Amino acid sequence: MQIKAIKLNAQNPFTWASGLRSPIYCDNRRILSFPEVRDFVSEGISKLALKYFAEAEVIAGVATGGIAHGVLVAKILNKPFVYVRSSAKGHGLQNLVEGYLEPGKRVLVIEDLVSTGGSSLEAVKALRENKSEILGMIAVFTYGLQAATDNFEKANCTLFTLSNYKALIHQAKYLGMINDEDEKALNNWSENPQEWSERYINK
Repeated sequence: MQIKAIKLNAQNPFTWASGLRSPIYCDNRRILSFPEVRDFVSEGISKLALKYFAEAEVIAGVATGGIAHGVLVAKILNKPFVYVRSSAKGHGLQNLVEGYLEPGKRVLVIEDLVSTGGSSLEAVKALRENKSEILGMIAVFTYGLQAATDNFEKANCTLFTLSNYKALIHQAKYLGMINDEDEKALNNWSENPQEWSERYINK
């Protein structure tokens, strides 16, 4: 919140690429422009990695937001790094996984943001098709949506995050950045984003 990587506006919601209206917008790429915050995040992810995925042999970043964070973590942990494209290249080797990755390696996936988990789990699928053993995923932030919980369980992929939506709202209220009405709207959105979005559009 200090670097405005996250913006909250329950009165004038943001429009996501999916068309969904949301009272929150998260841009974790801003983290990279602030060295102290960048170090705090990469060190935090590395600590989670050592605690829960110490046996990881390779770090994989999810394009595009997870690439830089993944590189920083791989450097701290002194592990090889690869990244997963959102779609295969249309030329050359048409790779989906970029870098050198031996089949059978134990891989930890790094992501910047998890909403429903769809694109993140597509990366996991690509790595598994590359005959990698996926230990799990660590992300900077999650909206904590039920859809993501369901999707990660279905994909049999463990997810840890540095922070989450509920913690964010709690801190925003504590700092006086939102009032009671805003807090209610923000909590209502997290319970059913689609319904909240449609209700806002149809006002």
